[in-house]
Amino acid sequence: MVVPDRPPFTMSPLNGRRFWKMTGSGNDFIFFDVRVEPSGLLEREDVIESLCARGTGIGADGVVLIQDDESQCFRIRYFNRDGSIGELCGNAALCTVRLAQELELSTGGRVSFMTDAGAVSGRVAGERLAEIDMPPIKDLRPDTGYAWGREEIRVGFADSGVPHLVVLVHDVETVPVMERGRSLRHHPDLAAGANVNFVSREAGGTWRIRTYERGVEGETLACGTGAAATAALTSEWGMHSGEIALQTRAGCALTVSFRDGARLLPTLRGEGRIVFSGVLADIDP
Repeated sequence: MVVPDRPPFTMSPLNGRRFWKMTGSGNDFIFFDVRVEPSGLLEREDVIESLCARGTGIGADGVVLIQDDESQCFRIRYFNRDGSIGELCGNAALCTVRLAQELELSTGGRVSFMTDAGAVSGRVAGERLAEIDMPPIKDLRPDTGYAWGREEIRVGFADSGVPHLVVLVHDVETVPVMERGRSLRHHPDLAAGANVNFVSREAGGTWRIRTYERGVEGETLACGTGAAATAALTSEWGMHSGEIALQTRAGCALTVSFRDGARLLPTLRGEGRIVFSGVLADIDP
């Protein structure tokens, strides 16, 4: 029997890089600590796409790099699955608080770190739970003037670190999130695009949310900045006051309250869980 020649094995330049796979209510991430070893290829779009690919990579909605910072304990940079920068990701920030505890970067479970949207302070809030004080919400617009689709009641806009549309609907379970989300995400009035959140309140008072995320270009199981934007707008619409719990597609709750009673200063509480850690091996650069 003739054995065909095989091409020589070429070790990936990323071989041996340690990572942590984390989830925040189903919004999942790959974390790398690049304070000692430079990030290098990890910031390349094609590498990020390879790492985040489900089935052929680790699988995630994004990549988070932990870097040195001059004013805070450290800085995080968040990359969407397509390699684009996300100025802030609420669930990634919740996961960061938990990982900071693991890496002994926090004191008593409390830590402050820098993001591209500003400084964030956070703390461990219980088993698998973290809480973060987010930067102030900007550009709160209760009504965008956009045409409403079928079953839609209201469309507002808020920048909670990244731009968000919030669409109040009768029932999120019947919303065509991919089609309608993609359409609104590319609305011509939004120069940078936006995440699109669909929210509804059930008869018993339970709030449910589904999100189409730019950079992922699809529905994710949760969105922390989307929860904050939704909380601010539903409060502005007079639909609740104080704390609100939003049930995500993953079945976990993201809870938003407001510091000093101001709806522009959100505090987000939710899951921050380490799923597993490992080292990269045969990932194509």
